[in-house]
Amino acid sequence: MSLVLPPLGLAGLVNVTLILEKGYDAVTVTGIIDCADVGRSTFYSHFTDKQDALFSNLDELGFLHPEPAGRASELFAFSLPVLEHVHERWQLIRALLGRRGGGLVYARGEQLLSAVVRKELLDAGGRASASLDLLVVGVVGAFMALLRSWVDGETTATPAQLDAAFRACVEPGVRAALSAQE
Repeated sequence: MSLVLPPLGLAGLVNVTLILEKGYDAVTVTGIIDCADVGRSTFYSHFTDKQDALFSNLDELGFLHPEPAGRASELFAFSLPVLEHVHERWQLIRALLGRRGGGLVYARGEQLLSAVVRKELLDAGGRASASLDLLVVGVVGAFMALLRSWVDGETTATPAQLDAAFRACVEPGVRAALSAQE
């Protein structure tokens, strides 16, 4: 498989089957180069290592850069669009976030999602504080736990069912915490 450079697309660079089989941590630069059918010097002219290649191409995975599709006043407007996107790109996302995926992608997803959640909570009237930081950690943790459970095949719920479960778990407590800040 030949790729046009730059940029090297993640889907072309990293063989999803290889990640599912061996896990992201076992994928090597040599494996990526072989899969992408590019030379080592070409790879290194664009990336410093496999993590750089992965992070440079995460924009292809829109679920890590959620754009809320709901009303501005709706809490967690990112949730359903992210889950629907995961469903559409199931095999790739399962490889990257599932048990065999690298912890780097999961941690990066948490980091990006934390920024989205923080902005939503501030837009909903929350004030920057240690308690808001704790809310962000709890919301992101709950969402990522449901996502990982789904990706790992522990549930067969639909995106809408997962969204409803996520909202039922976190929204009442978050609304109460935001009200207490007033």
